[in-house]
Amino acid sequence: MESLRWTPQVSWTKKEVCVKRPRALFFGTPEIAIPALEVLASMCEVVRVITQPDQPAGRGQRIQPPPVKRRALEMGLSVEQPLRLKPPEVAASWRALEVDVAVVVAYGRILPPSVLQVPRKGCLNIHASILPRWRGAAPAQWAILAGDKETGVCLMEMDEGLDTGPVVSSVRTSIGENESAGELLERLAHLGAELLARDLIPWLEGSIVPRPQEGEPTHAPPIERKDAVLDFSYDALSVHNRIRAMNPWPIAETRISGERLKVHRSVVLSHEGEWGGPGTLLAINKEGLDVACAKGVLRLLETQLEGRKRLPAYAMAQGMRLRAGERFGD
Repeated sequence: MESLRWTPQVSWTKKEVCVKRPRALFFGTPEIAIPALEVLASMCEVVRVITQPDQPAGRGQRIQPPPVKRRALEMGLSVEQPLRLKPPEVAASWRALEVDVAVVVAYGRILPPSVLQVPRKGCLNIHASILPRWRGAAPAQWAILAGDKETGVCLMEMDEGLDTGPVVSSVRTSIGENESAGELLERLAHLGAELLARDLIPWLEGSIVPRPQEGEPTHAPPIERKDAVLDFSYDALSVHNRIRAMNPWPIAETRISGERLKVHRSVVLSHEGEWGGPGTLLAINKEGLDVACAKGVLRLLETQLEGRKRLPAYAMAQGMRLRAGERFGD
């Protein structure tokens, strides 16, 4: 077997040379990090998986492990869930593992310099945008909010800045006009895993030279609950984009007849024209609820009253006995 150019350790048997696989750490927390973890484990010896502590979740607020922890344990991998990363003993314990690389996917915390210096070769991050556009915690959501038609994934070297390191490789993809942030992130997770599978070993070998980021950066701060409030005084496309960007969390919301209403899905019926006061319910039909915006008309497809289950918008309207002319919003 051909030896890697980055001089791995080797052991001999009578019939063959066995190349020792690179040793790796993996940092990740949500479901979208799992494809990269599985790819990394197929290529490297993953000596430790670092993820966020267990958290209360669901209606009962029962303590639940993060998805990456569950999958890592199923794979027989060692898992660690530190509360803090800055204490010197944390980096020291990982340094003792003598790893070649760390791969980070949606871990949820910024790695301090002491941790970035642990792997011999460095730390790689799979980031869900084409950098330097949308540096930060919520790149897919902000791409949808901005009405971007295209996004992608970058495999990048990490430095002390927020997504400022040089790019190893990238891949682009279009954004569907009705695609939610959750659907987009799922696609990007698999694209990122494919990028890692293709380029990790060449990067370790030194045959890929990372390039500095070029262009004006934009920033994607964490999404907050206040970002989910719908304002129909914007055009229909902007309101639609907000509904898409807030799915699966925190879910866009408005009010109708004094009730808080979450909106899971919508579609733009008309991009132009003034059809009534913004937020006016224009029509109720089996396809959904047609609502006037400052410009254009938006059809609400799937909604959820507070404390109730998700329903087609028509069924919700029937249950509430809504009528055309009522108004969405505060």
